[in-house]
This record gives sequence, structure tokens and C-alpha cells, in this order.
Amino acid sequence: MKILAPFQKKKNENISSEVFSASRRDFLKVGGLLTGGLVLGVSFFSCNEKGKKIVTIAPNVYLQIGSDGKVTIVAHRSEMGQGIRTSLPLIVADELGADWKNVRIVQAEGDEKKYGNQNTDGSFSIRQFYKPMREAGAIARLLLIRAAAQQWKVPAEECDTEKGQVIHRNSGKKLEFGDLVEAAKSLPVPAVSEIKLKDNSRFNMIGKETPIVDLHDIVSGKAVFGIDAVTDGMKIAVVKRCPVVGGAVKSFDDTKARAIPGVIKVIAIKGPGLPATLRKPLSGVAVIAENTWAAIKARDLLEVEWDLGPNAGYDSAKQIEELKQEVTKNGTVRRKRGNFLAAKAAAKKVIDHTYVAPYLAHATLEPPTALAVVKNGNCEVWACTQNPQGAREAVAEALGFQADKVRVNITLLGGAFGRKSKPDFIVEAALLAKESGLPVKVQWTREDDIHHDYFHALSVQRIVATIDNQNKLSGWDHHIAYPSISATEDNAVVQPSDGELGLGATDFPYDVPAINVETHDAKAHLRIGWLRSVRNIPQAFAVATMLDEVAEARGVDPVANALELLGEDRNITFNEELVKTTYPNYGEDIANYPWEIARMKEVIRRVAKESGWGKEMPKGSGLGFAVHRSFLTYVACVVEVQVDANNKITIPNVYYAVDCGLPVNVDRIRSQFEGGAQFSASLALKSMITVKNGQVEQNNFDGYQIIRMPESPGQIHVHIVESAAKPTGVGEPPVPPFTPALCNAIYKATGKRIYTLPIDINA
Repeated sequence: MKILAPFQKKKNENISSEVFSASRRDFLKVGGLLTGGLVLGVSFFSCNEKGKKIVTIAPNVYLQIGSDGKVTIVAHRSEMGQGIRTSLPLIVADELGADWKNVRIVQAEGDEKKYGNQNTDGSFSIRQFYKPMREAGAIARLLLIRAAAQQWKVPAEECDTEKGQVIHRNSGKKLEFGDLVEAAKSLPVPAVSEIKLKDNSRFNMIGKETPIVDLHDIVSGKAVFGIDAVTDGMKIAVVKRCPVVGGAVKSFDDTKARAIPGVIKVIAIKGPGLPATLRKPLSGVAVIAENTWAAIKARDLLEVEWDLGPNAGYDSAKQIEELKQEVTKNGTVRRKRGNFLAAKAAAKKVIDHTYVAPYLAHATLEPPTALAVVKNGNCEVWACTQNPQGAREAVAEALGFQADKVRVNITLLGGAFGRKSKPDFIVEAALLAKESGLPVKVQWTREDDIHHDYFHALSVQRIVATIDNQNKLSGWDHHIAYPSISATEDNAVVQPSDGELGLGATDFPYDVPAINVETHDAKAHLRIGWLRSVRNIPQAFAVATMLDEVAEARGVDPVANALELLGEDRNITFNEELVKTTYPNYGEDIANYPWEIARMKEVIRRVAKESGWGKEMPKGSGLGFAVHRSFLTYVACVVEVQVDANNKITIPNVYYAVDCGLPVNVDRIRSQFEGGAQFSASLALKSMITVKNGQVEQNNFDGYQIIRMPESPGQIHVHIVESAAKPTGVGEPPVPPFTPALCNAIYKATGKRIYTLPIDINA
């Protein structure tokens, strides 16, 4: 079993669906749902170019229409605040013509045989399931219409659905969904070829603002997150983990720990050594107790002797200095267009800068936590997981069980950002439950979370830009060094993957005669993972801040500079210039999701208009601009800053223009961009992980800082470009352009360029 990063997912072919009548027994397996009425199973599958089914994606997502008219839809993705438990079901409900007030959402368990890939990463849930969810709703609608048409003895073509009713347009007759379910059950389920999807103009919810279904429970404290999961006889465990990745327990003395009242067991956990892997827990010693207080107090008293392993001397500051030297050398060519050396030799001006970004932690509001019960050869888990299939397989592997002996129940996630797609904390709970014979909840503290994350890797990137005698950008030379996510699975990996480079480096879209992208060795010494928008963060920072400097050197406005450099409207693939690879395009066929220059230009023009770009700014204030495409979504950003005499930075306004294709739930799109700006402001201004002697130096939010309310952007303006294109992702695209836009704004306000994150104007 291998957990893939969001940009490593296999390319999705054309996803479609079929709907079948599901048995009462099938439906009961979903989780104790009420039976009766019309129960439909939805089968998602992948087709080749000729429409032939080739791969099953998700055999069973259930839709029930009860005799009371209520509609129950099973949500098979993980909810972490992005609203997917609302957005996917509303697609079905809108196409069905259901009354949203009568729709109930039920969370699916983690089961690949039932639900296919449930990994909620990479901003791909809407783009992958939009069409098949609509088809499922349309099939159910047609089934109800045919039942009503038979009863009225009218052509089905004269009928439609609206707000939970079938309506005969000519006579005005109406029948509630609930009154039709018994008749509908006896009819054959229509094939996809028999349906006609609604015209977009007839949507009642798609493209509108729909609050998340969990909102009331969340604000009233009724929602169940991972930390809230309980079961009879549950005990609490905390783990003292090796402070250095790749280390192990040599010995331990638990005498003092066992003396704490409430302590039940002390158990060693064997780690994987190196590679650390994306699915196994670190080496450590766990304390199982009656309550959290006793477990933590006892853990503090454990006396552990560690074998710290080969990373014991690692120093992140030293590695950054080494990588700064490394990127001045020749590297491994990953993309090549034209002759950069000739462009540099003939240049009127050469701009050469190195951009540095630190390690970052996910620091989710809810630290990792999981509850496990192992009994009679079975394991049941309750966890805040983004990847229930990955967790199920990892637990089965660790316990020596078959996967069908493991059940994963998905709670709400109190933030995730990619951290909770790794199942190490869930495996810890399962191992301890098996070893102790007790129901065990493993609770990570904030210190555990900061010390033992799958970190977003530090980055050193050098860009050399050349301007010719015609005042044109003639050359672009980008040198990149950072530990790869792949190194967490394979110690031998020392260079970025094609997928990582395709997040803002090798997919440099500008029409420059000479482009050269090279990579350099960088060894991983921590567990490296993906964080919201992944390598787009440092790569967009480097690229977009350099482009602002290029604009200044040319004497051209930054917005005009970007529009000019993008060149003629066209679709691009990069494939002819990439070395021994093709552009990964976030796992999608570029024929289905083309890289469109016209759409990039449109968001630039829109954000310039909405922000009042070009207006006169007071002394100490400035506007900064950046644009970026990530996860198939085009985003332009303008940040307004004010810098006072003490170099205190204030962000009065942030402006986004976003083209994410057809917007499914406007409420969630705005929310994701508002949250994305806050998230990005933390990364740009505050957040940094440093490592000394192989150990993370930060402990809690006093060391790994995030922005507080007074430092947060004041107003965040989100402008959504109307589009009929296929829907794309919105969870991660707010992040990449924010930091360079902020850095460029600071330059306008202070005259100081930013080359190192987090931002320190006084440096």
C-alpha cells in the first residue's frame, strides 16, 4: 500500500455513473439508516475515449427517497471545513429537484469496495465527482417522473421535478416524492444514455450560496470531531516519540510513570527506522491511562534512552546555507527552451536572486487523534482522517489483518491541510488497542503535533532573469533544491519529483525565448509531506516576486508585464520542453483540463479592476500583485499593505479573482479564499520550523507562530469569474499567489525586497 500525494494521483479518465436498485440489506450496511422507500446505489466508473467502462471508481454511494419525502444522501468524502459534505450532495439534490430542507447527509465509512477512492486531498473532489453526481440525480429524477407519468397517464416529457415534487406542466398536477417511491421501485432504473441533464440556468443551488450542513452542530458544540469520539471502556494513550526521525528506543524505565494513579499500561512502539514512510508511526513509548491528565503526567516521568540514528546531527540552518551554494552550480535539467546562456551573454541586464523558505508545520486546530477497538480478530477505528482507505490498509498491515477486518469511521476534521491523510496516528491507536486488549484513544498534544509532523520541506530556489536590448524578458533560469516528499518513502531520493516541479516551476507559462529549469540534490532528514497547495508555496513565491522585479527593471507596470509575457491566447502543455516526462496537470488529462492563457489573463484583468490597481497610495502603503494557476484553478491576487515607522505590517485589504470553472457552492468558495488568505498570512509573516541536532526547536504556538486577529487581513474580497468550464478545486489555490503579492506590496510600501520567509523587514 502506498499513499500518493495529491499531484501523484493516477490520471482520471472520463468519470461516469450508473444507478441501480439497492437492497434493504445493502442500505443497512451503510450505517443503520432508516429503510423503506426508494433506495438507489450509485456506481461511479471510469471510461476510455470510446466510452467503454474500464475501471470502477466507487461502486456504492447511496441515495434514499423515503415515503415521507425525505432524501438521504451518503457523503463519501471527509469534511474538514471545506464543505464537501454539503457541496457534493447538493449537486445530486439540485439535479434531482429535491427540497434541500428535506435532504439528510450521512457520512460513509472508509471502504474502498463500497466507495472507491475517498482520499480527500488535492482539491479534486468536486472536479472528479461533479458530472457523475449530476447523472445520479438525473437518473433518480427520471425514475420519479416516469412513475408520476404512468399514474397521470401523460408523457414523461411533460413532467419535471421541483422542491421535492413531480409536476405536470400542462395541468399543474403535483405529486410529492414520497407518494411516488413505491411505484418508482417497481420500474427499471434508467441508463445514463436515457437522461438529459438540466440546463445550468435551471439550477437552484449549484452556483449559489448554500451554508454547510454541519454549521449548526459545529457552532453549538454538537459536532463530533476526532477528539470527541468515545466508546465504552475507552482509555487514553499518549506517546513519547523519538525526537529524531529514524531513531529508536534503546531502553526505558517506566517505574516512576507506573506510580501515577490511573496508569494502566506502558507499551513500546517499534518505529520503521528509515525510510520513515507515510503510513507508519515513529518509534516511541506509550502510556495508557484512565484519563488524559494521568497519561501525560506519566509520560513526563518516562526515562527513555534513545538511539537517535543517522539524523542526530542534522541542522536545518546549515542545510539552507549548503543549498544556497548548491543552486549556483549546474544541476539536472528538467525543462529547456532555447539557449539561456546565449540570452544571458547578450543581455542588457541580468537579475539574480535566491529565495529561501523554511520548514512548515500543518498545526491544525485539532491535533491528530484516533480511537481504536481490536476484538475477535476485527479492528474498528474512529478518526479524523482525510484518507480512510489509506488508514484502513495501514492498520490492516500493522495488525496483520485482512483489510475487510478493519472498519474506519470518519469523524469531522478540525482542520487538516494534508496532515490527516497520513495514518500514523491511527496506526498507533490500533497497535496499542491490540497490545493492551483495551479500547484506546491516542491523543496528540500540540507539542507532539509540532515536533512530529510530516513537514512541508524547506526550499532554496535561485532565479536568473535576463532583459535584452529591446527591453524584453529574454531568459529565465530557475534552479531548485528541496527535500522531496518521495524521500519519506525512499531514502535514495534527493531530487524533486516531476509532480512537485509541476506545481509552479516547470509549468512556467510565460512566453520567454529561453527557459531553463534545473534541480539539485537535497537530502531529507525529517518526515516530509504535503501541505495545502504543496510546492506551489515556495515556487510561486520565487517566480512571482522575481516577475515583479523584472517588471520594475523593464519600467513596466507589474499587471501589464504579466499580460504581455503571457503572450497570445492559446492552450499550452509544456510537454515538448520537459525532459523525459509529460506535464502531470494535477492528475488530469490536459485535453480535458487545458492550460488556458486566456483564462489566466481574465483573472488578472478582473483583480486589477476590483482592487483599483494603479491608484495613488499613501506613503508607507502599497499594492502588490501575483497570479498563479494551481489545481487547475486560475487565481490572481492583489494585497494592500501599510507599514508604519516601526516596520509593523498591516494588511487592510486582499483582493482575489478566481476562475474555478462553474462555481458549485459560492458560499464555500468564498470561505476557502477567506481562510486561504489567513492561512497564507501566517505562513508568510510568522511560521517557521527550525531543526538543531535532528530535533525540532519549536514546541507550541509560542514558537511556531500563527497570526492573531489584529494581524489578520482586514477585508478579503473574493471575485468569482463566471464560467461554464468544468468545475475545479478551490481548497488550495488561494494560497500560492498570496505571499508573493504581499512581498511585492511590501516593496512598494518600503522599497525593501523580500527573498526569505517568513518576512522580516528588519533583517
